[in-house]
Amino acid sequence: MREELIDYIHGLSDEKYQYQAWVEGIHPCGGYDALDYAVHFLYDDTDLADDHESMNGWVLVGKNESNVIAKVVSSLNVVFDKYGIELSDKEYIVKEEWIGVIKAAKEAEKILLSSE
Repeated sequence: MREELIDYIHGLSDEKYQYQAWVEGIHPCGGYDALDYAVHFLYDDTDLADDHESMNGWVLVGKNESNVIAKVVSSLNVVFDKYGIELSDKEYIVKEEWIGVIKAAKEAEKILLSSE
């Protein structure tokens, strides 16, 4: 599950990947990916969005990881609170607030990979 988290965080951190995989449907390793997958992982499949601290020792390693995941979720919430949850991936990634998601995810990826 940790590897899944790192993969989704990477997708949220990489603007080029987002356009290529989510908009054009070209996934570097084959298969399919979409923003929806990362959102469901964070908000529905795990407690990372609602209770990130409860994931320490299971998916996350320590307070630093918990804090950066909270920042990613917060940045996504800013976008969803302003624009709702019905836009296409292409529409989300061009919003000015999306830069906050990318920045938070880059920081999270760095912290997650440093704990490996």
